[in-house]
Amino acid sequence: MSAPRTPVVADPVVVAAGTTAADAVAAAGLPTSGPTAIVVVRDPEGGLRDLDWTPEADTPVEPVAIDSPDGLNVLRHSTAHVLAQAVQDIFPEAKLGIGPPIDNGFYYDFAVDKPFQPEDLAKLEKRMQEIVKSGQRFRRRRFESLDEAKAELAAEPYKLELVDVKGTDAGVGAGLDVGEVMEVGAGELTIYDNLAANEDKVCWSDLCRGPHLPNTRLIGAFKLMRSAAAYWRGSEKNPQLQRVYGTAWPTRDALKAYLKLLEEAARRDHRKLGRDLDLFSFPDELGSGLPVFHPKGGVIKREMEDYVRARHIEEGFQYVGTPHVSKQGLFETSGHLPYYADTMFPPMELEGSAYYLKAMNCPMHNLIYRSRGRSYRDLPLRLFEFGSVYRFEKSGVVHGLTRVRGFAQDDSHSYVTPEQAPGEIRHLLNFILGLLRDFGLDDFYIELSTRDPKSDKFIGSDEEWENATRVLEEVALETGLELVPDPGGAAYYGPKISVQARDAIGRTWQMSTIQYDFNQPARFGLEYQAADGTRQQPVMIHSAKFGSIERFLGVLTEHYAGAFPAWLAPVQVIGIPIREEHTGYLDEFVAALRAEGIRADVDASDDRMQKKIRNAQQQKIPFMAIAGDSDVEAGTVSFRYRDGSQRNGVPLAEAVAHVVEVVRSRTNAGPSAE
Repeated sequence: MSAPRTPVVADPVVVAAGTTAADAVAAAGLPTSGPTAIVVVRDPEGGLRDLDWTPEADTPVEPVAIDSPDGLNVLRHSTAHVLAQAVQDIFPEAKLGIGPPIDNGFYYDFAVDKPFQPEDLAKLEKRMQEIVKSGQRFRRRRFESLDEAKAELAAEPYKLELVDVKGTDAGVGAGLDVGEVMEVGAGELTIYDNLAANEDKVCWSDLCRGPHLPNTRLIGAFKLMRSAAAYWRGSEKNPQLQRVYGTAWPTRDALKAYLKLLEEAARRDHRKLGRDLDLFSFPDELGSGLPVFHPKGGVIKREMEDYVRARHIEEGFQYVGTPHVSKQGLFETSGHLPYYADTMFPPMELEGSAYYLKAMNCPMHNLIYRSRGRSYRDLPLRLFEFGSVYRFEKSGVVHGLTRVRGFAQDDSHSYVTPEQAPGEIRHLLNFILGLLRDFGLDDFYIELSTRDPKSDKFIGSDEEWENATRVLEEVALETGLELVPDPGGAAYYGPKISVQARDAIGRTWQMSTIQYDFNQPARFGLEYQAADGTRQQPVMIHSAKFGSIERFLGVLTEHYAGAFPAWLAPVQVIGIPIREEHTGYLDEFVAALRAEGIRADVDASDDRMQKKIRNAQQQKIPFMAIAGDSDVEAGTVSFRYRDGSQRNGVPLAEAVAHVVEVVRSRTNAGPSAE
């Protein structure tokens, strides 16, 4: 959810043979302290190196500042080491798990006798401050052998397990997740010592690939946020550890700004707003990650569905429908098994066959394409559905509407000739950007996800991947939007571009996706008859505009803090009579609004007028139409908007036209969304 940052890139410097990177940084006059301090360097192969790194030959390097994305990761990983040192200082029996940087912070896992309490975190913060102020230095050491590593780490069973995995995987880090690779790396085994400021006394050590800050004084500000249970290596079969989360920043001001952002995010939390506004809930009886929509939430969901269904038809798509379950063989043909097996619900045995709840719609759309012969004249063939899919997300990542186990995708697949692919991708991207703007999201960039050539996850030839990636990149660049690389983030069947949208408080969310697929058409034997009579294979382009309707609604709820634009608001107008005798007058006004398709009601409760206004504000209703004696006499109503501003004495016909105009224009009512 964090926005991409533009790295603070200094001019390259050359590290002379036999000298350190720190020497080169100092000679170049670059800062070594403060909020823009250079903390590591990037070598010609793209690897990050500590400032005490000494190359054997003259080497050009790129200085990396602490406030750049890589610099922040180094800062946070170093702070995680300080946390782990503090834990073992205060709780000597604690055993170490892993401690990688994450978005906006870090965590570290520990095996301890009992869960950490809030007072424990306060003690740990105090000890961390002492370590930071002492100016301990980080020093890298390389183990000469696995046996040497095991001997030094004999008291740390979880570290020994990582070393064992490293050894069995021939030193390439295979079988390790990202956080674990932060510990052991993909090459040699190394350990980092925390040294006392002015001597070589080792205060603490940790298995780690690095790099790290030169010293702890560069940790400008940090805070421990919370603790939680976490299974070792993410598997329920393993022991449960205690995970401590924290955040770290180059300056106190940056930390304060982040904490303020968290406060605002908490105010906008869609789970809380969903309860307060009676939009949706997550009953335990259904199971984790399976939401239900209440009538008011159903209104918003229906408006979203009606909008995107109409837009797809306008854009040349044909609506289709597919079942919720399928035989296992379909997902073997598509290639999703075994790649997605871990996130699919376990199969059901029915009539001697294994059936899966579908986790994606594309294999079934391929069957529709294959149901009859196709000609080049049929292409592009565009299929679309609201497909309900089910993914068995781990309980630790399920989060409100933004990470669920059952959801609806506005899923489309375009079948095109290779020559048509660039134009179709351009068409889809324009469709997506227009949709996001209609829903009030207009600050975004594009991410290009490509394959990792070292991974065996991806199928297809180098030439196919290069061509598909080039097409996506060229179309994305035509938009003039920022294009951010995402190496290794592609699906197994092809690269993708995704639109990353920033919300009202600057957080970034992945929204819509477009994927170029040259693999599934081959696996399903999809063909079309070309103009010359030959049989050719189409290109398949996947696209989801909302992505997940549930997730998109969760993001919108937080973006608008529950104050949806008038066209999406469950109740668009509430009539508030000053006294009971004015209710009938407002009933007639509301009837006129309903005749125009406006969702309007009259608050005929026994509450006083001021309480009715307060209730309407709490429910974030766009228009409050108030009427008293003078309005009845003049044939007018007075509008009060969500921000408290008013417009008095509006003639009834003009009032109806005003509401209708605002709703149909998809703008907010009044000067503020709040």
